[in-house]
Amino acid sequence: MSAVIQERQDTLPQPRPAAAAPAAAPQQPCLKGSALALGTLALSLATFMNVLDTSIANVAIPSIAGDLGVSPDQGTWVITSFAVANAISMPLTGWLTRRIGQVRLFAASTLLFVLASFLCGLAPSIGMLVAFRALQGLVAGPMIPLSQSLLLASYPKAKAGVALTVWSMTTLVAPVVGPVLGGWITDNYSWPWIFYINVPIGIAAVVVTWAIYRRRETPTARLPIDKVGLGLLVLWVGAMQILLDKGKNLDWFNSPVIVTLAIIAVVGFVVFLVWELTDKHPIVDLSLFRRRNFSVSTVSMLVGYGLYFGNVVLLPLWLQQYMGYTATLAGVVLAPVGVLAILLMPFVGRNLTRIDPRWIVTSSFLIFGLVMFMRSWFNTQADIATLLVPTVIQGAALATFFVPLLTLGFSGLPGERIPAASGLMNFARITAGSFATSITTTLWDRRATLHHEQLVEHLTSSNAAMTQALAQLHAGGFTSQQGYALLNNLVDNQAYMLSANDIFYVSGFLFVILAGLVWLARPSKTGGGAGKEAAAGAH
Repeated sequence: MSAVIQERQDTLPQPRPAAAAPAAAPQQPCLKGSALALGTLALSLATFMNVLDTSIANVAIPSIAGDLGVSPDQGTWVITSFAVANAISMPLTGWLTRRIGQVRLFAASTLLFVLASFLCGLAPSIGMLVAFRALQGLVAGPMIPLSQSLLLASYPKAKAGVALTVWSMTTLVAPVVGPVLGGWITDNYSWPWIFYINVPIGIAAVVVTWAIYRRRETPTARLPIDKVGLGLLVLWVGAMQILLDKGKNLDWFNSPVIVTLAIIAVVGFVVFLVWELTDKHPIVDLSLFRRRNFSVSTVSMLVGYGLYFGNVVLLPLWLQQYMGYTATLAGVVLAPVGVLAILLMPFVGRNLTRIDPRWIVTSSFLIFGLVMFMRSWFNTQADIATLLVPTVIQGAALATFFVPLLTLGFSGLPGERIPAASGLMNFARITAGSFATSITTTLWDRRATLHHEQLVEHLTSSNAAMTQALAQLHAGGFTSQQGYALLNNLVDNQAYMLSANDIFYVSGFLFVILAGLVWLARPSKTGGGAGKEAAAGAH
């Protein structure tokens, strides 16, 4: 193998001569006064719109599925298609920035995001909606990294922390507003409006950003791109996502389609690894995994965020389908997660250089575990106060999760490698969220089927209880057929509740394991710059 890799390296095209590189960008003066305020507002609005779209659709999935005539499981493709496309496009941000320029790329990405949002609202079928959501995710990739870099360039270095605090608050508020706003729009208008609201926000953000930043464009150059690596990335990630989405309906590995997708995903992933490790201009810098702290942090981010996001998708589905909640009320249950997150975020930022990040991340995973264990005791009689308590507590876990974990992962990295590390960790996070959505909904249905069978066996083994229940229903005016249907509905409600409890419990257990995993990392060597870069890559 080493001989093959060496031969591959020897035959690679040589880098372009230095003459092709752009001249160093002149240092831009910081913005002041109204220009600074408006620039910060415009960039924050674009970020808000982008992050909002990762959560606003969650509570609308049952309505979307019902209107378009598909199952709620198929409705979750609206979430996964956006996440997969977004993850695939993110590694291209650096290359596109050098080719197009930061300001032009940001403006183009935001305008295309607005167009894709409008098309999502017009979609007449689930296939078209998924396609437009994939387009939306594809063009959204550069928006968040570029909003960070443009914002940091607008402030003096001494106030970089202020800029990042404002930016971080935006990314925390959006997931809070998303479920409530999405639920309210779905209940009072119709689900397409959760996409139409992006149009005025996006246009306003582009107009203001272009007016302020167009004379602060970065230099461009013609640079090589790893086309093979990008193609392999699209191949294996796409095959894996389709496998997870279609597996349940096609009976998993009893289907030749699923077997074929599994082979494509595995072979594509292996070839992708070999190619990226030996290419001179890899689209994903996998050599970063040679650093222990980066490896531990990325694995922790991948598993932790996957568990969190999978449960964020599961909870509103359960509440709306089996607890009788409206989309608005389901959003209200999810919204308080941002309260403690917003209150604790400044404290975490101030103490990152004083406290070992491993302790902060450990507390995050243990709080996540506590929240999941609390939810594993939910039952069909749970009132809204019972549902809200774990959600509020979970805000503390979010505040102590992203930035400390990124700080730990970037510890010891030279400054020029931090953008690549940030992109790779964000790719892992977004991909994990997409995969977790499909895995969680599939496990929820499979466990519910098992619990349904066990509950029915228990009922039929106790004929006296069954006979008494049917007699009471008959006395209430129900026919025998209606009585059996009602009992089956009650059994379904209990089965899906027990299945959700299983997933919550296992998630809590895995979070406890993650709390131990993070201690495989070495103590962080965090300086002020590292902390700022970590914060910049937090979302």
